Amino acid sequence: MLPILLLYAMLLHAAPQTAPTPAIENDRVTVWDAAGSTNAQPLDAVVVSLSGSAVFLPKGTALKADGRSIIIDLKDHPLDPIANTSGYPLAFPRDGAKKVLENSRVIVWDYAWTPGMATPMHFHDKDAVVVFLEDGDLRSTTLDGKVTVNSFTPGTVRFNARDRTHTETLIRGKQRAIITELK
Repeated sequence: MLPILLLYAMLLHAAPQTAPTPAIENDRVTVWDAAGSTNAQPLDAVVVSLSGSAVFLPKGTALKADGRSIIIDLKDHPLDPIANTSGYPLAFPRDGAKKVLENSRVIVWDYAWTPGMATPMHFHDKDAVVVFLEDGDLRSTTLDGKVTVNSFTPGTVRFNARDRTHTETLIRGKQRAIITELK
């Protein structure tokens, strides 16, 4: 029995290690869920900790972090600005949103929804990566009345494409997010 267990343990140890899979991969970003420090970043990146802080790391900078972080690698795929012809205000800035950082690549916002209070109808002129920090459900309502309810837990990450108009209401729990708008 012992030789079989030893052989099994050796096979498991020798099994090829799989490369990490990104949480999001598209033309604009690659998003990684990481724990602790990492090697030098191959691209400019925004790092969001689940405690709610965000920092910009220039290409070639190593991440020194304790705990879980979301790394948003910023690809060199700029888009021409999109005009807001909706007649509604831009998504950001908005009441209650705190600008965490801004540079030539991104604007990062910290925002907490108020239970039962809808945000004003707004237009998203930029692609955004949203890192949710709490456990709560958001109801999104578009101009045509389409309603979508999404449940988010701490560490959930979403890529939201620009050119959309909607309002949001926190209908369960608490919700706060770090929102990285891509320039």
